[in-house]
Amino acid sequence: MHVLLVRYTDGPEPAAPHVPGHVAYLERWHGEGTFLLSGQTVPDTLGGVILAVGAREHVERVAAEDPFAVAGVAAYEIVTVEPGRLRGDLRTLLEEAAG
Repeated sequence: MHVLLVRYTDGPEPAAPHVPGHVAYLERWHGEGTFLLSGQTVPDTLGGVILAVGAREHVERVAAEDPFAVAGVAAYEIVTVEPGRLRGDLRTLLEEAAG
């Protein structure tokens, strides 16, 4: 499992023109099953967070495709997590997502 921290490089204003492409990107990878969760940070001036599953190399390639990253208006930090303790229902969800 991977936590993707998406940080605006110069605030949300320069990213605004790329939002439609970013939303389509999120929808694609949610639909493919790579993204389990995505959302805006609070405050929203920081960027967003994505929870992803799959091989790290795959997740790195997917992150590089984000229109925000391609345009240079956001940068990704990827933190890989090996879950140690989980609620049962979350364990089931993650096992299903892993295939």
